Amino acid sequence: MFSAIARIFKTRDLRRKILFTLAIVVLFRFGSFIPAPFVDYGNVQECIAANQTATGLYQLVNLFSGGALLQLSIFALGIMPYITAAIITQLLRVVIPHFEALQKEGQQGQAKLTQYTRYMTIALAILQSTTLITVARSGGLFSQTGGGPVMPQCQNLLTNDSWWSITLMIFTMTAGTGLIMWFGEMITERGVGNGMSLLIFTSIAATFPGALGQIFTTQGPNTFAMVLAVGVIIMAAVVFVEQSQRRIPVQYAKRMVGRRMYGGQSTYIPIKVNMAGVIPVIFASSLLYLPMLVAQFMTPTDGTAPPEWVLWVQANLTSGDAPLYMLVFFLLIVGFTYFYVAITFNPEEVADNMKKYGGFIPGIRAGRPTAEYLDYVLTRITLPGALYLGVIALIPLIALSTVGANQNFPFGGASILIIVGVGLETVRQIDAQLQQRHYEGLIR
Repeated sequence: MFSAIARIFKTRDLRRKILFTLAIVVLFRFGSFIPAPFVDYGNVQECIAANQTATGLYQLVNLFSGGALLQLSIFALGIMPYITAAIITQLLRVVIPHFEALQKEGQQGQAKLTQYTRYMTIALAILQSTTLITVARSGGLFSQTGGGPVMPQCQNLLTNDSWWSITLMIFTMTAGTGLIMWFGEMITERGVGNGMSLLIFTSIAATFPGALGQIFTTQGPNTFAMVLAVGVIIMAAVVFVEQSQRRIPVQYAKRMVGRRMYGGQSTYIPIKVNMAGVIPVIFASSLLYLPMLVAQFMTPTDGTAPPEWVLWVQANLTSGDAPLYMLVFFLLIVGFTYFYVAITFNPEEVADNMKKYGGFIPGIRAGRPTAEYLDYVLTRITLPGALYLGVIALIPLIALSTVGANQNFPFGGASILIIVGVGLETVRQIDAQLQQRHYEGLIR
């Protein structure tokens, strides 16, 4: 392993790509600590130091921004607008035929879809930055860990709330999102790995020291050691499942094209156990934010008691350690996993492409029987994948109720899935570049 790492830095081109990637990552993290205009930096730091946490959906956004959201920095939105835009673009392929046609046009169509994603990212950044500044202005961004009162400093985060200062803050945060998007594209073009994925990886990895430090200071060294041991086991299990796949054998018939013989080789269709990735967790988290939002708007501001149904929602559907919240979260993840796999993997399209090029699954007739067989296999293999995603997503909530960690507990949920997935993909790309230069790779 160490000799392979040494060979990486001995290879001039690969060394240049890695150093360029690291430089972009440093700039990205540096921007996460530069406050936006008219933000009271002192009050923000006091709120963070007093274990104030983001509320609702902003916990997920804060995780993906590496803590920049609570800092109200120029990179406060992080990569979240781009993630949302990419998901929306992917879902629109099922609804809008034009998007589906662009998907099939190859590189030119992909470039057009990427352009649409960029425009949508900027639009979402304007919307999200406006919402964030409004929440920060009203004093609702922070909540006290454990349900205590919110500090007065956390209700006075802006030094100037006039319309022109708010407009400048929105413009600054939107420009920050555009710069992050450019950073990601530059890493993909001139660095190593997928740029957007690496920036998400960096944001999440940046929260690990703080989350582990909080467990150590509040729960003691024994609980800290137990959490580390459990984290290693969880990470090994996630690596095992993320690498697991069902390989469906495919045989291509021989055919003559002119004077040359084509086909005749055997290959396979890899169907991963977790084909949906982290998307169902994001969908479920976003949907469960709606009851919290409704309860927040229906709570009277004059000090009177809210309606009984609002109290029930606040007790059961807004707190991560509530049993009903965990059950609904788990069921939503399972449902969204089946939904997302169904729209991203089309058995009929795969069967038609196989038939067009003379491919068939041994023992299965080409055409409709092949599509039915692929759908049967996909349905069966998605069930353990959905259950696995649900269990992994519940780990931070269980940690919240047992060891007192916050909902950004590092060894579970979206964080561990992204860390492992991006890490494995980056290692594969570095390994492929080493093998192109006739070296042994990182993976043996």
